[in-house]
Amino acid sequence: MARFTFKLPDIGEGISEAEIVAWHVAVGDRIEEDQQIADMMTDKATVEMESPVSGIVVELAGEVGDQVSIGAALVVIETEAAAFSAEEAPALRIDPPSEVKVAPASAEQAEVAEQYEAENPGVEEATPSPSPLRGEGWGEGLPQAPAPDTAPLPNPLPGGEREQEQKALASPAVRARAADLGIDLADVKTDSDRVRHADLDAYLRYGQGQGYQAPHAHNARADQPIKVIGMRRRIAENMAASKRAIPHFTYVDEIDVTALEDMRADLNANRGQRPKLTMLPLMIVAICKAIPAFPMINARYDDEAGVVTRHGAVHLGMATQTDAGLMVPVIRDAQDRNVWQLASEIGRLADAARSGKASSAELSGSTLTITSLGPLGGIATTPVINRPEVAIIGPNKIVERPVFDGDEIRRAKLMNLSISCDHRVVDGFDAASFVQELKKYLETPVLLFAD
Repeated sequence: MARFTFKLPDIGEGISEAEIVAWHVAVGDRIEEDQQIADMMTDKATVEMESPVSGIVVELAGEVGDQVSIGAALVVIETEAAAFSAEEAPALRIDPPSEVKVAPASAEQAEVAEQYEAENPGVEEATPSPSPLRGEGWGEGLPQAPAPDTAPLPNPLPGGEREQEQKALASPAVRARAADLGIDLADVKTDSDRVRHADLDAYLRYGQGQGYQAPHAHNARADQPIKVIGMRRRIAENMAASKRAIPHFTYVDEIDVTALEDMRADLNANRGQRPKLTMLPLMIVAICKAIPAFPMINARYDDEAGVVTRHGAVHLGMATQTDAGLMVPVIRDAQDRNVWQLASEIGRLADAARSGKASSAELSGSTLTITSLGPLGGIATTPVINRPEVAIIGPNKIVERPVFDGDEIRRAKLMNLSISCDHRVVDGFDAASFVQELKKYLETPVLLFAD
């Protein structure tokens, strides 16, 4: 018998460490060569680690969420072969990952989920519908939280108190209300032969001094400690770094998209075999047409080097909600694509991100990002910049309202458009002027197809 130490290999992305997001083996397990043993996450991708030997697992490097340095021991395996020398050990370097893979839930998360299901039978989690962006109009729908179980629980009472409650006369409705409030009917004073709703109201108003206690939280669910790991931790770190390092400001304006929506409907009616157009491809065309006059918007700021790079090409990041969290696949050279090509690329990248098949290259290198909450966008949003970019655009939901058109009132489709900028690089005047240029293209959509 001999022990083989499997060290974390160089994943090939220039990283110094990776995070454990899932273990597929435990100490004492017998494993075979090429069996998956762990999922490790880098800045962009989740990589599956496979064992180069067969044997019994005797040591693991840490718990889910821990960081492991490149070259450090990840797993120690007891094998039946002779001990490996440094020269004879199997090669451990692997190729760079081509896909992002969503790691399964940790054992801790699975245990919490099983406990929740046991305590809440019949409650099913809503399944989100696919959406290229977060919300409708740019996709369709968002995941909704499961509805709470509102069935009242019985109010346990000691034997003597239970007998007293049974002696108190009250209608079924009053008894149900008292049970919901956690009130013992025997403690409620009444001037009649039975307890009424008015007596409960008086008890709630004045009963505190008589030893009344606040109602029990019968419908409260158990607390669920969820460890922040993997993609969720990357998102948290990136957002915190962005807000900490970048002085944000947000500008919002209202845009009349009535003509744009009419044109979109005409294009879809005559699209043939081409993909159906959402508002997003048309918005991207407008952005690409407006950018040349405002190059400070399509830029990245290296604050350590003190250098702002104004990019000639528009590599547009598209904030996409997935089961693993928010991802930003990138539409390369958006300025060279027409609306139909943009629609196809949007669908392809959104599907790749949702299925966990987006490559590292497809999730990096954006120069400007667009994000939307669709019908949940409300009046306005203040999106957080995707660092090291210097701006992010956030269209909000489209609503119909009456507007004045000269002396007449007409029905219009209106949309608020937000833009958050890095005030170290972009002045407020520039941001407002850029949005006004976008407004010109979106309110006069024929300009989108003019040279």
